[in-house]
Amino acid sequence: MNAVPERAASETDVSEREVSARRIADRVLSCPDVAGLSRGPFGVVATYLPGGLVPGVAVRDDVIEVDIVARYGRPLPEVADLVRDAIGDLAGGRKVDVTIADVVTDDGGKKG
Repeated sequence: MNAVPERAASETDVSEREVSARRIADRVLSCPDVAGLSRGPFGVVATYLPGGLVPGVAVRDDVIEVDIVARYGRPLPEVADLVRDAIGDLAGGRKVDVTIADVVTDDGGKKG
């Protein structure tokens, strides 16, 4: 009888993680200095869900990892701070780590 509540809690956790990961991704992508999300150098920055994943956002118990592709122009530490500010209310008290995986110009060319 204990297995049912544990399973229900697990399904709830997955559902909450899915909603928060998708909302976080949407907020990050709405930042004007963010050109896109990245799964990181080894493809591990993602929230894996039944039937799919949210690339570039890893929602973990104690931290939220976000890997982005930034637009060239604004200093990168400022871009990371803007991303943290944009998703702060969705973090649920967790630390937010922002990694800038790449930088692109407005015409899509890489800088640097």
